Amino acid sequence: MGVPLIETRGLKKYFKTSRGMLHAVEDINLKIQAGETLGVVGESGCGKSTLGRTILRLLPATAGEVLYNGENILTYKKHEMQKIHLNMQMIFQDPYSSLNPRMSIANIIAEPIKVCGTVTGRHAIEEKVEEIMDLCGLPKRYMNTYPHELDGGRRQRVGLARAMAVDPKFIVCDEPVSALDVSIQAQILNLLMDLQEQKGLSYMFITHDLCVVKHISSNIMVMYMGQVVEYASKEELFKNQLHPYTKALLSAIPTIDLSRRSRERHALTGEVTSPIEPAPGCRFAPRCPHASEKCREQSELREVSPGHYVSCVLCR
Repeated sequence: MGVPLIETRGLKKYFKTSRGMLHAVEDINLKIQAGETLGVVGESGCGKSTLGRTILRLLPATAGEVLYNGENILTYKKHEMQKIHLNMQMIFQDPYSSLNPRMSIANIIAEPIKVCGTVTGRHAIEEKVEEIMDLCGLPKRYMNTYPHELDGGRRQRVGLARAMAVDPKFIVCDEPVSALDVSIQAQILNLLMDLQEQKGLSYMFITHDLCVVKHISSNIMVMYMGQVVEYASKEELFKNQLHPYTKALLSAIPTIDLSRRSRERHALTGEVTSPIEPAPGCRFAPRCPHASEKCREQSELREVSPGHYVSCVLCR
């Protein structure tokens, strides 16, 4: 398959607190090929957004490597990262707070073009902005409007247009549809998939909505308290979940199919482990009905079948 477009090796991100180090991201190893989408799912606070921001170096990594086309960008200087950021962009979760309320839509989209110098000259920049707006489904009449004059769906299109302005190859989508109505969610998802097909984009799609991640992803990575607990293709994951946490997540998906109303539910009980100086072993163990002493001693992601990884000692 060649060199992955994006790869992380042992990536960690800790935050210093008054009670110790908060382990937000712990030993993440992932690969994203060109043109693929990696879905990242898990409960709120499991480290999904922190992982995306650390990969883009919006947050400094504590340890590990982030490889873009085989080169570790964590060693790059500031001027070297400016070139990398032309190829790596982000769509933020809140389509309102992520946009400058004092700038018009045209100026918001034009700003990264001007900063990066990908297009020069006023008329050329205007033409580029119009091209990007058309690509993202934004009519030309919105050029001189401001974020507060648009609804959530159009604001998120502006966020996508801003990311697309420098023709990136990889985009971190940080829950880009969670704040939108269901019908608008479908429009944004279809737009992302169309752009991926047209431009050959790669995505890391962060969400807690398993129906959304099934629709858009090639592979799915399940996170819990900063760790990867399961990693597989979307077909394999929805057909054969191995980790108890993944089973609990998928059993919670609502269904309108009456024949499936009696399917087995995996309710979670117990206390959530503190991410501050956590004990060794599986962090899901306090909530797992199958946990043993062995679970509290070790937790390592291993391949149990081709392309299917799980960090549960009961699945080996």
